[in-house]
Amino acid sequence: MTFSKRYVLIKAHRGILSPFHEISPVSIFIDRSTGKIVNMLDKVECNMGMISSDEIEIIQLEEDQLVMPGLIDAHVHLNEPGRTEWEGFETGTKAAAAGGVTTVIDMPLNAIPPTTTVNNLKLKLAAAKDQCHVDVAYWGGIIPDNLEDIPLLMKEGVCGFKCFLIESGVDEFPCVNELEVRAAMEKIANSNKVLLFHAEMEVENNTPQKYTDSRSYSTFLHSRPQALETKAIDMIIRLANEFHTQGKHVRTHIVHLSAASALPAIREAKSRGIPLTVETCFHYLQFNSEDIEDGATHYKCCPPIRESSNRELLWDALLDGTIDYVVSDHSPCTAQLKKQETGDFLQAWGGIASVQFGLPVLWTEGRKRGISIQQLVHWLSYSPAKNTKLDNRKGEIKVGHDADIVIWSPDTPFTVNESDIHFKNKLSPYIGHTFYGRVDHTLLRGHTVYERKQPALFDSSPKGCSLMNDS
Repeated sequence: MTFSKRYVLIKAHRGILSPFHEISPVSIFIDRSTGKIVNMLDKVECNMGMISSDEIEIIQLEEDQLVMPGLIDAHVHLNEPGRTEWEGFETGTKAAAAGGVTTVIDMPLNAIPPTTTVNNLKLKLAAAKDQCHVDVAYWGGIIPDNLEDIPLLMKEGVCGFKCFLIESGVDEFPCVNELEVRAAMEKIANSNKVLLFHAEMEVENNTPQKYTDSRSYSTFLHSRPQALETKAIDMIIRLANEFHTQGKHVRTHIVHLSAASALPAIREAKSRGIPLTVETCFHYLQFNSEDIEDGATHYKCCPPIRESSNRELLWDALLDGTIDYVVSDHSPCTAQLKKQETGDFLQAWGGIASVQFGLPVLWTEGRKRGISIQQLVHWLSYSPAKNTKLDNRKGEIKVGHDADIVIWSPDTPFTVNESDIHFKNKLSPYIGHTFYGRVDHTLLRGHTVYERKQPALFDSSPKGCSLMNDS
């Protein structure tokens, strides 16, 4: 799937360039030598002037296909180096490409070592070299003993930093307390970096042991009540406001929000201008706890999938802008760690593998609620690009931007089969479900990195690179 022609011309009867554009015919002209979009016209037929047709590959879309910006998944665990039996750069980025994702932001855990020092970051960059089928940017990590590494990692170009306010589940990435968060905020203040929080904190009288059946999802759900999230989010808002009123601007971000009970505090904080953004996950918007069967540990994640009433409140918050964008939190592991043989929710690893399916999952649920393609582009491309400071080159189809593009069929249904999965461990709650929105073709800087109709599916020569944001 390696092409020699320098230019690509995409002709589409239906295209959407950004959240601010209507669906309309479009021609997109790309120079593969730079990877950039060099011209666009609001019609299908166009003349490329002096450029020989021998130098141009033409991609003509079918009537039912739509072209839009490649997706940015800002919460992905690729786990390399150190836990490549869970996932890796090659398989994880192939799955991303098959889902129309052109950029992933890799979390600082669960790789060994975690991305908490410059040396550890360099080990990760070396591991990624020549393996990535989409672009990869990086979050740094904050743990109790790496305060002095924060400015060094900022200089190297990580997008920001993630910390846990509750134990992470891996020994090499311990959680931080309020004093340690304050010290980290001092290091990050007035920079362009964002501080991400796994927003759960232990609360008193949380005694799930009274629920004796560890195969029951309700036992696990009661062990991670909404109070864990609301307590953490109250602290995050309090600290962000304190720094903000002192003239120390710290961009704060809540990852994988699942507790709707935290939404009033988030809305109030945003209304006061506190620098706070929020993401939720595809699985919180798709599934509900009432439908999860006993022993179905492939649904376990932390924080947990909650009740259907909670899901609807999350949708309301996404639609009204309280939640800024949606991510996969792709966090796979081996089947053994999911405790499939016992179905023990309390012992199973918490994480859902889903980087390949975000677009159809969100579109299928969203179309029931009347969402537009523009909203999809906002939640899956534009807003994550803006928050990660990649919006100078990603998140829109725009002259001068990277030619990162997904071609998909919004009205085409498909059923997820295990044989269609490209991430390493093919255990996912999405198997067997039918969705609308088949991904047909993904381009990264003008190069085809996934094409459904090609036998090989993926380019034999990975085109992705590591993105370092040192601006």
